[in-house]
Amino acid sequence: MVAATALAASGLFSTYVLYETEDGWSVAGGIAAEVILKPDTVRCTKDGTTVERPWRGDPLAQVRAFFDGLDLADWRAYGWSAFELAYAVAGRPVGNDVLLHLVVPRTETRLSGDHAVVRGLDPQEMALVEKTLTGLEPVTDARGLPVSVDIEAGAGAYRDSVTTVVERIRAGLLQKAVVSRIVPVTSDVDFPATYLAGRRANTPARSYLLNMAGIQALGFSPETVVEVGPDGTVSSQPLAGTRALTGDADEDRRLRENLLADPKELHEHAISVKVAVDELAGPCAPETVVVQEYMVIKERGSVQHLASRVVGRMSRQAGPWDAFAAVFPAVTASGVPKYPAYDAISAVEPRERGLYAGTVMTLAQDGSMDAALALRSVFRKNGETWLQAGAGIVEQSVPERELEETREKLRCVAGCLVAPAAESEARASDAAPDKRLYV
Repeated sequence: MVAATALAASGLFSTYVLYETEDGWSVAGGIAAEVILKPDTVRCTKDGTTVERPWRGDPLAQVRAFFDGLDLADWRAYGWSAFELAYAVAGRPVGNDVLLHLVVPRTETRLSGDHAVVRGLDPQEMALVEKTLTGLEPVTDARGLPVSVDIEAGAGAYRDSVTTVVERIRAGLLQKAVVSRIVPVTSDVDFPATYLAGRRANTPARSYLLNMAGIQALGFSPETVVEVGPDGTVSSQPLAGTRALTGDADEDRRLRENLLADPKELHEHAISVKVAVDELAGPCAPETVVVQEYMVIKERGSVQHLASRVVGRMSRQAGPWDAFAAVFPAVTASGVPKYPAYDAISAVEPRERGLYAGTVMTLAQDGSMDAALALRSVFRKNGETWLQAGAGIVEQSVPERELEETREKLRCVAGCLVAPAAESEARASDAAPDKRLYV
């Protein structure tokens, strides 16, 4: 973890993606090939040539075509997709922001345990990566000075949003919508240091740290939107239903029992799993979609969730992008049915979500794909830094309880924000010498 974070923050790469799975950490640095999808154009870079052209129809067809024509052996791509990519797929109007950005890196480093595998296109760059990794020293303190954030920001407006969505549900327009709120971070944040501090405090399904074309993000994803294996297996992991984790064993047990007995939470989870089953039935072979886990408890940092896993096997005609299109955006971050949920979200949220509730993802030439739901994250774009969290609204929702759920989720990250080293040194000039994250 420390080595991967140090490599991402080393300055070797202006564009990088760190991505963690159960197999370890990967750090993708530089750009060998790239696709950037916008609402009206797609920009493709490969073989040293960049072409930008308009597109119509299915936006994911542009991405498929790019990777199908890629002449690189055993490539692997890294990047992200915006929540509003789903709007473009549905033919809904979207703003001008990037919908998807994927790169095949010049250099890829994969770390697991004490082992590191470096591969790339530039021997000199690979040598610099190896030098960086071998020069690391043991870390004794990963925390700089904390950055404070007001997680009550926008609380009143959020209660009103919940009330509005409940009225829509009672009018029969939809069953569920996931409504979020934004919490500004007004101080500078050291993203690599915050990632390391946050990763030590969280137990995510996936984690990530990225810097790509003006957007920075780090996060501790509680669930995957879709996982596709090279053998055609596919799975999705919906999490819906939340209670806090306090650190007190008796209180956490009481909250867990309360969660498992709460009709509102059980209903919210059940309809989410039903949608996941129905969606995977599209790209999967008949009678292969099953619920492998149902309503088990997963601990994710400062919260505990009801979790299920839906699995299947893709038909011979389907590929990873078919699986992605079937389940994106995650039902646990959008709603049921999805199209009316989009309407509800657009009506009560003040701006487009962008990366929030989209995915951070990897894709490989062998047909595998891994897409993490972009939640429990810190975002920075155009000089603005913020947190964002939501809750699933159903007919039985109470505004104050849904607001509290957003607080519980925000605490996964809010207490881990770390100031940049220079600011920490200035604020701690009369304290002990600063211990750096990495050297």
